[in-house]
Amino acid sequence: MQTLIQALRRSAGVATLCCLALVSARADEGLWLFSHPPREALRQAHGFELTDAWLDHAMKASVRFGGASGSFVSADGLVLTNHHVGRSAIQRLSTATRNLEADGFLATAPADELPVPGMELSVLQSIEDVTARVSAAVGAAATPEAAAAARRAILAEIEAESLRQTGLLSRVVTLYQGGWYHLYRYKNYTDVRLVFAPEDEIAAFGGDADNFEYPRYCLDMCLFRVYEGGRPARVEHYLRWAKEPVSAGDLVLVSGHPGRTDRQLTLAELLTLRDVTLPQSLESLQRTEVVLTAWGGRDAENQRRAARVLDGVLNNRKRTTGQLGALQDPVFFAGLVSREADLKARLQAAGEERALRALDRIAAGEAERRTAWVRTALLEQGGAFRGQLFGYARDLVRVAVERAKPDGQRLREYSDARRQSFELSLLSVSPVHEDLERVLLADSLGRMVELLGAEDPTVVRVLAGRSPRARAVELVAGTRLADPAFRRAIYSGQTEGADADAMLALARLVDAEARTLRAAAEARAEASAQAHSDLAAARFRLMGGSQYPDATGTLRLSYGTVSGYREDGVEVPFETVTAGLYERHALQKNRVPFTLPDRWVQGRDRLAPGTPFNFVATTDIVGGNSGSPVLNRRGELVGLVFDGNLASLAIGFAYDDATARAVHVAAPIMLESLRAIYGASALVAEIENGRLAP
Repeated sequence: MQTLIQALRRSAGVATLCCLALVSARADEGLWLFSHPPREALRQAHGFELTDAWLDHAMKASVRFGGASGSFVSADGLVLTNHHVGRSAIQRLSTATRNLEADGFLATAPADELPVPGMELSVLQSIEDVTARVSAAVGAAATPEAAAAARRAILAEIEAESLRQTGLLSRVVTLYQGGWYHLYRYKNYTDVRLVFAPEDEIAAFGGDADNFEYPRYCLDMCLFRVYEGGRPARVEHYLRWAKEPVSAGDLVLVSGHPGRTDRQLTLAELLTLRDVTLPQSLESLQRTEVVLTAWGGRDAENQRRAARVLDGVLNNRKRTTGQLGALQDPVFFAGLVSREADLKARLQAAGEERALRALDRIAAGEAERRTAWVRTALLEQGGAFRGQLFGYARDLVRVAVERAKPDGQRLREYSDARRQSFELSLLSVSPVHEDLERVLLADSLGRMVELLGAEDPTVVRVLAGRSPRARAVELVAGTRLADPAFRRAIYSGQTEGADADAMLALARLVDAEARTLRAAAEARAEASAQAHSDLAAARFRLMGGSQYPDATGTLRLSYGTVSGYREDGVEVPFETVTAGLYERHALQKNRVPFTLPDRWVQGRDRLAPGTPFNFVATTDIVGGNSGSPVLNRRGELVGLVFDGNLASLAIGFAYDDATARAVHVAAPIMLESLRAIYGASALVAEIENGRLAP
């Protein structure tokens, strides 16, 4: 932890310069919209002319992979992403007798590729600015509640209209916290199959001990394929593999889907993060980690079943610790205070009174949000009811009510434009492990009691006179929602068995209060969005288009320089090589998590010791960029984003290129391991030739 805080303090020195609300982005900073790319910045800093053709090719070769990223690497729908991004699918395809995570997987021909139930991948096709249309629909609303309803209605209308006209998955994206609205249209793929996955020992070599550290030696890659009409999909845009590895000083560009940054949040919003939401999230993550580690330690099958959830918990716990550590550091936070003071001074000097009042409105809303946060997180966001089964129950209870309403009046997740994705998730045949469900639900019910109190009326009704553990056992035993056929029957309107189902009854029990909490949260969010819209307008008047919006989980372009850094007085080189993997394995005496798969031990001599393995660059990335392709000037793939170092954990609040680095899998080790370790000659040929062999 001390190392982490030191890393964050090193970043703090640039906090007052980084991402000032009214100062242009510095150096390689920026999560840029493809519709508003950083052409001039790239030209001035790197002498690179970013063309429309380069952007269009990168956009249509980039794949949205749930909450992460990927890319096409052949004309026959082959998709590259991280092993840790694909891990959920790999675990769903595993059984007690076939552990694909531990043993790896290779399909030697398309016929051997494994369909992944419930998975959908999407590729951005176009972007349209609909800000004026949204603003016109919302502008006349008299109250935040009315404005939220109007905004929900117009967003549903735009998405449904786009779906009818184009047949493409359509989503309206909120940018600048409500300053802009853009319509993103996606080509969607729902027939996705696993092609290749290395063993977890090499994909995540170093485990949690090395997470957010560097140097690294991880083959964090896997390959999927998308199908259409039962055949490999033919795609026009895919990435060619670079023939040469990166060198120090090279410009590299990342096309991916960063999940969230908070660089444009006000001080009041950052205080909510520091004092309420991040501490609560961290406590929940730490608690779940302890419960799942203990349960998984009981036997190998428990460990396999818990791994999917535990992997995410471990990663989020370390990330949240770093984010909270940054905001709790007085030096770092002083930079954020200075940032807002500078903003206010500039707004006052420019006579931007409306924007100044917007800051006060946001602060008032945050005070209300902090008061309501715990109850909202538990009851509406589902923190009290962990597990797949309650999620299914809530969706079935709500969709029955929502689909009777006009499309524009529904909760957004149940709109017509989102039906395909909703049904794919709800009706998936992915396995549900009831023993794991009991463990997660019992723990989250216990946390609800601790936070709300045993005498809270909702707590009393939920527990129904049982302890959290006994109630969890009763609920899981009393539901049939693990059966996809039962879910389909309820969804289609059949009522047989619905009234007697314990989990559906629980969802109905808490739904009225949860909806009330959501409505209040949406009204606060609407008031905040309107205030941020005023702030955004003022910023544009003062700065023009030289700023970028916070990340929203949608496609962005970032860029940087391949570069090592100095840490604790030691020079850290920009890349690691294969020889270093075996040296670290030997130094750690083959102890977990530094063990290697047998085939890597036996195949050592087949890999050139100098093969580039991982490398770092100043590319501006955050969570969600995992699996993003790293491209050279020619648009060729030179690497794969999979992590950041410790200093990068503060980058969600303020960019730093002094010591913060993105960590990537180097392109050469991916091809060489496929060829020399896994004997995947057909895959190598497909990647090198750009298509399947005839």
